[in-house]
Amino acid sequence: MTKTILAVDDSASMRQMVAFTLKGAGYEVIEAVDGQDALDKANHYKVNLVLTDINMPRMDGLKLLEMLRQLADYKSIPILMLTTESSNDIKAQGKAAGATGWLVKPFDPKRLLEVVHKVIG
Repeated sequence: MTKTILAVDDSASMRQMVAFTLKGAGYEVIEAVDGQDALDKANHYKVNLVLTDINMPRMDGLKLLEMLRQLADYKSIPILMLTTESSNDIKAQGKAAGATGWLVKPFDPKRLLEVVHKVIG
């Protein structure tokens, strides 16, 4: 059974790199341009993992994380933050909101796949 990942980033090039890496490893990828788009798609698709940036228009990644954790289907779905943000304060906010893990951009494709495989197989 193919695992589906919701990749959320306002940068088209970053979404393309993430999707290329994940699709190459056999995952299905649904792309979203910001937190609001991701929330809309989360209500229509069944995903196994959410991979989101933090700094985005309309709804940032931390707000998305909070909103997803309020949905029954997303209480236990892994949510990884993929962002340039690496301060302890932002990481603490992410952890408090329910983030499963944290990856810093620019990402290493091999490391991304290792982490994704670890959390969803």
